[in-house]
Amino acid sequence: MFFLRLLSRLPLPALYGLANFLYFILLHVVRYRRAVVIENLQRSFPEKSTAEINQIARGFYRNLTDILVETVKMPTLSSDELQRRFRYTNPEQAFAFLNAGQTIICSGSHQGNWEWVPSAAVSIGIPVDSVYKPLTNETMEHYMQEVRASHGAVPTPMNLLPRQLVARKDVPRVIALVADQVPDVPEQAHWMDFLHRDTPFYPGTERLARSRNFPVFYVEVVRVRRGHYEARFDLIAKPPYNDLPQGAILERYRDKLEETIRRHPSDWLWSHKRWKHWREKYAKVGAKLE
Repeated sequence: MFFLRLLSRLPLPALYGLANFLYFILLHVVRYRRAVVIENLQRSFPEKSTAEINQIARGFYRNLTDILVETVKMPTLSSDELQRRFRYTNPEQAFAFLNAGQTIICSGSHQGNWEWVPSAAVSIGIPVDSVYKPLTNETMEHYMQEVRASHGAVPTPMNLLPRQLVARKDVPRVIALVADQVPDVPEQAHWMDFLHRDTPFYPGTERLARSRNFPVFYVEVVRVRRGHYEARFDLIAKPPYNDLPQGAILERYRDKLEETIRRHPSDWLWSHKRWKHWREKYAKVGAKLE
């Protein structure tokens, strides 16, 4: 990881030069998950032409390589520069709950630069527990923990979230979840139509919100231009939840995410094998969210 830490000291313009090189390599030489990207795009946007699909795919590889170098840069990015490059347009929505002593859930996605989301929130005074799926490579896992904690966010492996809820119960904060990942146990997933395909979602976000009476926000991230983003807090549910149908929180998140992807299709993580599971594989599907 010494090389990555050394790269982090380069200015972003130099790192974007590296991103341009990586873009060419991933797209034209390695053809990184090219078949997965094209299939995902074709099935998600059946109305688009081949030329349009290829244009979105090229934009995706640009987005991906920029995120790679921006993530490497994060430990040496000053708080002032981070705020200049990543702006929350309505932080008062989150502060209204936090200042009242209420912890909130923020459900994000692999859209735009998701790695800057927690750090940018901390830089404007919002405490964040950033929940993530641990990497299998221990060296890279340790490095990513350092990167994610570099501005004061608290990286929290998914399996340690219950312990963290107890340890930090008196700290009003954001619990940040990237909620568009593939569930580890599809049999217990909540299945919904998403981008024209039957798709499993983690039921944990809704279970946590209901069990702890946490409000839930969708956080939309939009790339303004290279290296500059805007994010918006969009309240999708708040307690009491007694009269809210089971699954409604996840469905509202799904609707918001799909709207974002359709407006900014190149900025989602199309190389992700989001649809490697299908409902018919499992005898028991559709998690009970109670």
